[in-house]
Amino acid sequence: MSTQKNESAVMPTYARYPLTLSRGSGCRVQDDAGQEYLDFISGIAVNTLGHAHPRLSQALCKQAGSMLHCSNLFHIPQQQELAARLTSLSGLHQAFFCNSGAEANEAAIKLARKYFFDRNSPRRNIITATQSFHGRTINTLTATGQDKVKIGFDPLPPGFSHVPLNDMAALEVAVNEHTAAILLEPLQGEGGVNTAHADYLKQVRALCDKHGILLLLDEVQTGIGRCGTMFAYEQADIRPDILTLAKGLGGGVPIGSMLAGKDVATSFAPGTHGSTFGGNPLSCTAALTVLAVIEEEQLLANCLSRSAQLIAGLETLRESYPMIREVRGAGLLIGAELDEESGITAGDIIAACRQIGLLILPAGPQVLRFLPPLNVTAAEVDEALEKLASAIQAVCKGVQA
Repeated sequence: MSTQKNESAVMPTYARYPLTLSRGSGCRVQDDAGQEYLDFISGIAVNTLGHAHPRLSQALCKQAGSMLHCSNLFHIPQQQELAARLTSLSGLHQAFFCNSGAEANEAAIKLARKYFFDRNSPRRNIITATQSFHGRTINTLTATGQDKVKIGFDPLPPGFSHVPLNDMAALEVAVNEHTAAILLEPLQGEGGVNTAHADYLKQVRALCDKHGILLLLDEVQTGIGRCGTMFAYEQADIRPDILTLAKGLGGGVPIGSMLAGKDVATSFAPGTHGSTFGGNPLSCTAALTVLAVIEEEQLLANCLSRSAQLIAGLETLRESYPMIREVRGAGLLIGAELDEESGITAGDIIAACRQIGLLILPAGPQVLRFLPPLNVTAAEVDEALEKLASAIQAVCKGVQA
C-alpha cells in the first residue's frame, strides 16, 4: 500500500486501485512496497510485449539519443516506414498518425464525412453499436453506445445512432440516405467482451457495398495481434474502408493510427487534418519495434496457444463455480461473465485477485476481463488461473459466511 501525498493535485477522473506500480518485467510488476503481481491488464491492452522488453527499451533509448520529436512540417523516415508496414499488413492504402484511440476515431469520423462532402453527397451520419466504446472526446463519446459516459456533456453533436450488435435487421432499418458509415468494434472490450460474429461482419460489409457507404472498424483494443491475428477483422475475411489502431501499437508509447483505402484516403489533403505529436520519431520507432518483435518471436502463434489454454482453464473453473455464466472473447482479450443472481460482482473478484498478486480488470459490473501481454508464458497462464481460483473461492466463502 502506497502513500499518495500529491494525489489531491490530480483531477479525480479515475477510480484508482490502491496500488502504486513502480517497475515491471515481462508479465510481472512490482508496487512501491516491493509486492509482486502477475499483470493480466497490460495497461489495458497496451503493453503488447509486457514490461521493459529489452528490444523495445534499447530501441527507445537509441532513438531518444538522436531525436525525440520532429514537426510534421518535415519528412519523418520512421513515420514513412511505419505507414508502409501497416498498409502492407492491412491491405489499406495510407495511414494518418496521432496519439490515441480517441484521436484515431475522430480522424476516421472526419474522413468519412469529408469523403461524402467531396462527392457532393448529404451523407454524414454514423451508425455504431450499443455497448460500444470509441473514446472520450465529444464526437467519440457520442459515437459510443453507452449512455453512462455521456452524462453531463450535453449538448452532444448530431449525426450518430446506435443499433444492437449482431442484429442485422436493426442495422438494415437504420441505414438511410443520410448514412455515411457504420462504425464497429470486431470485439467490444469495454462494453463487456462482446464478439461481432464473423457472419454478421460479412453481412455488414455487403450492406455497406450495396448502399455505397463506408465500413469503419475500431481496432484500438483488438488490433496488433491482440485477438490472435494482426487485425481481428481478418478472422471474418473482410476488409474495412477505414481502420483505427492505438493501444498495443506502441507497446506503451502513445501512438494512434487511422488507415484508409485508396479512394477514401484522398479526401485528406494538406490542411484538412493534423497532429502536432502524431507520428513523431520516438512513437514510430516504438511501433516498428513492436511489429518486428511480434513477427520474430512468433507472438501471434503464442497468443492463440495461450488463449486456448486460458479459455480451457476458465471453462474448468466454470464447472466448479456456476456463477461464471459464460467465457468469451478471442486471442488474449477474454471475458468471463458472472451471474448477477450470485450476488458477486466483478469488482469483488478483482479485489480478491489483487490481494493474492493477480491484476485483472472489469468490462462492466459483471464481466472479468483478461488482457495479458502477447508473450505471456504457459506457466504464467497456469499461475493466473490458480490465483483466480483461490480468489473466487475466498469471495464465495465470504458471501456464504
